[in-house]
Amino acid sequence: MTPRRIGWREWIALPGFGVTAIKAKVDTGAASSSLHAFGMVRFTGPDGRDCVRFQIQPRQRSRAGRVTVEADVIDERPVRNPGGRREIRPVIRTEVQWADVVWTAEINLTSRDEMGFRMLLGRRTVQNRFVIDPGSSYLGGRPITEES
Repeated sequence: MTPRRIGWREWIALPGFGVTAIKAKVDTGAASSSLHAFGMVRFTGPDGRDCVRFQIQPRQRSRAGRVTVEADVIDERPVRNPGGRREIRPVIRTEVQWADVVWTAEINLTSRDEMGFRMLLGRRTVQNRFVIDPGSSYLGGRPITEES
């Protein structure tokens, strides 16, 4: 079976967090995926698990749709930020949806406030699932509520 084509930017959903649309850049230059998260608070969950509570603001330059979520921290990994500096970021696991395709992905949390996209889909998240078409955008469609 031939993998489906995905564009260099797409609308993604995070069903486990109640996020129906967040604009993501598909970036093969990044190994891992990143999500804009703020107000992060680490805590110990009921079973002694390492957890994080954070907010997601899916729309750039808009407070609409802001969501507070909690997730297990499955790891902490070093990641090079856009300035080239090494940061240790918490990593969570959640479902990601593009068009009718749903899969589980590991995503690191960081402030992407100054970045053009609230989410970055790195190559580990898309490999063996999609062929990236760098000349196309929004091959999975646009959300009905899109404002931009």
